Amino acid sequence: MDIVDVFEKGGIAMWPLLGLSILAVGTILERIWFWASILLKEKEIVNRVLDAATNNWQIAKEIALKARRQPIGRYLYAPLRLTEPDPELFHLALEAAADDELASMRRGDKLLEAVIALSPLLGLLGTVLGLIRSLRSITIADLGTASTAGVTLGIGEALISTASGLIVAITSLAFYRLFQAFWFNQVKLFRKAGSELELLYRQDWLQNEEGKHGWNNNTSEVPEITDSLTKRDLEN
Repeated sequence: MDIVDVFEKGGIAMWPLLGLSILAVGTILERIWFWASILLKEKEIVNRVLDAATNNWQIAKEIALKARRQPIGRYLYAPLRLTEPDPELFHLALEAAADDELASMRRGDKLLEAVIALSPLLGLLGTVLGLIRSLRSITIADLGTASTAGVTLGIGEALISTASGLIVAITSLAFYRLFQAFWFNQVKLFRKAGSELELLYRQDWLQNEEGKHGWNNNTSEVPEITDSLTKRDLEN
């Protein structure tokens, strides 16, 4: 039985199943290419940016800028492009970038979900229509006679659409769960990289603030010391 025979015996439901399978295959191939292109480079980008941030924030910014083709590069560059932000603004920039990038990574999920839900139903519909076609010409008087010999064959052919629908749905579901696993790993990576970068920035920002206000705090104590010495001299 070749593919042409399968479509002829499967009935009218095979054509929408074919359309769904084409959409699913196209989405799966595009998502495989997408995930393969980012999973191989993201850890290297994170390590380079974090290592540079410990010594020079400008170098870290340049590294993230060059990596903007990758989602993790755009995510890390979002707060680094700001001019001397306070820690709260730095954190908000990370959150906004994470929301955008993680949402874009789920492109195609809705289509796969639709294929997973519709394919078995279309296959079942094709089977029901096939059974109706096979049993329509059978009467009670024909039971147990040679007239019912073709009914078994007709029922078997009617089940072709159900099997086809299940194949499309199961294949789509397998890749859908795989892409979901990749996405959850990205959530963990973004959270870890963002937390480490934010921690480095907060430490550096606090050190700079202490350096700015340290001299002012020391000089403010000078008049108090001078006043106490003057009072002591007057008493003597």
